[in-house]
Amino acid sequence: MSEKTMFQKIIDREVDADIVHEDDRCVAFRDINPQAPTHILIVPRKPIPSLDDLEPEDETLVGHLFVVAREIAQEEGLRDGYRTVINCGDDGGQSVYHLHLHLLGGRRLEWPPG
Repeated sequence: MSEKTMFQKIIDREVDADIVHEDDRCVAFRDINPQAPTHILIVPRKPIPSLDDLEPEDETLVGHLFVVAREIAQEEGLRDGYRTVINCGDDGGQSVYHLHLHLLGGRRLEWPPG
């Protein structure tokens, strides 16, 4: 069996995190290196390494991540807007190989992002 990612360790409660949402399909917690005043990671419990590893049966799960993002954005008071991002691969900026959705807000976000 491969070694657990940091995100899987958070899901399994082996590592502490500031968890803001949890359900049977995902866990959401504040990023320890925030790129905006609100920076929350929404992580499926199912350990999918990246977007490239999605299977057709993951369609509902990925949709659920975005519904959770909307709910958290409302709870966080992001009334003026927010951004959702999924990085894929090294060139895409992915640093943890457990699929995750970034929710960023609380300030004006520029485009292009980087």
